[in-house]
Amino acid sequence: MAECTDGKWLILIHQIPTKPAYFRVKIWRRLQSLGAVAIKNSVYVIPENEETLEDFQWVLREIVQGGGEASICAANFIEGLTDDQIEALFQAARDADYAQITEDIRNVLAFAPASASAITDEDKATLEVNLNRVRKRFSSVSSIDFFGAPGRKAARTLIKGLEDRLKEAEKESESTKNQIKKPDLAKLRGRTWVTRKGVFVDRIACAWLIRRFIDPESKFRFVSSKGYRPKTGEVRFDMFEGEFSHERDRCSFEVLVKQFLAFDFALKEIGEIIHDLDFKDSKFNKNETAGIGGLLIGISSAHETDEARLERGRAILDDLYEYFRRKPS
Repeated sequence: MAECTDGKWLILIHQIPTKPAYFRVKIWRRLQSLGAVAIKNSVYVIPENEETLEDFQWVLREIVQGGGEASICAANFIEGLTDDQIEALFQAARDADYAQITEDIRNVLAFAPASASAITDEDKATLEVNLNRVRKRFSSVSSIDFFGAPGRKAARTLIKGLEDRLKEAEKESESTKNQIKKPDLAKLRGRTWVTRKGVFVDRIACAWLIRRFIDPESKFRFVSSKGYRPKTGEVRFDMFEGEFSHERDRCSFEVLVKQFLAFDFALKEIGEIIHDLDFKDSKFNKNETAGIGGLLIGISSAHETDEARLERGRAILDDLYEYFRRKPS
């Protein structure tokens, strides 16, 4: 790719065929996602740096491949538009984005119960999904907020308000939980833990959790879940009608952590990874998820027996637990 000569701004000038119509819209959306602003019809400007140059070069290639024409130049404005006026265009564009984020958050907060004690588990799940959504949107807008638009502070303040509402609900939930008799771990020791054959993400993680934290001498049995009836001394997990299985938007691993080890921060972090891999909903979108998912897929591909998969998974999850246990909150 060509190098850029000195200039505060990069300008993309393009001419796109009128047909197909969707192509013009596609390029417009691409430029919007990069944070570029239009100073004239088909003339877009963005602050000059290596990253924005590469972004513009990819757009140029896409335009040319679609039958259009485009040029990129580095420039300083001498007459007409001033740098301050161009910066104001960027700030106005980002302020519009932040305004949409703040409106979305206000709508979420408006429909949430005002009292933390009135927030149900279903409410919390909805709030968490919306919080993750606005966080992603805020992160995307912030990455193209080149000149610090004023609306950023208001959006961030509202996001914190949503975070605080969830924290209050969690505290209230914990307070209520302390009044409820917790399951007796001793009654679960010495049992045979039963789950479906062909263990993968959730079942591998559950078995690791059971053996490390609940019953070090646990035995596992792998069955066909269809019509299976448990025998005396057996406990089923991650299977239909099992004692420990999915609940609402929680995977089986999250259910076990919530019931027995809710105050272990490292297990909560692992639970978020297992959740996203099991449900494939990107609810938590953690940086470590893809890597752990790749390792577990590799285990399943390389080992046919469930016992071998559990053993290989145990080593990975032991190390992952140690990583989160030592990681600052």
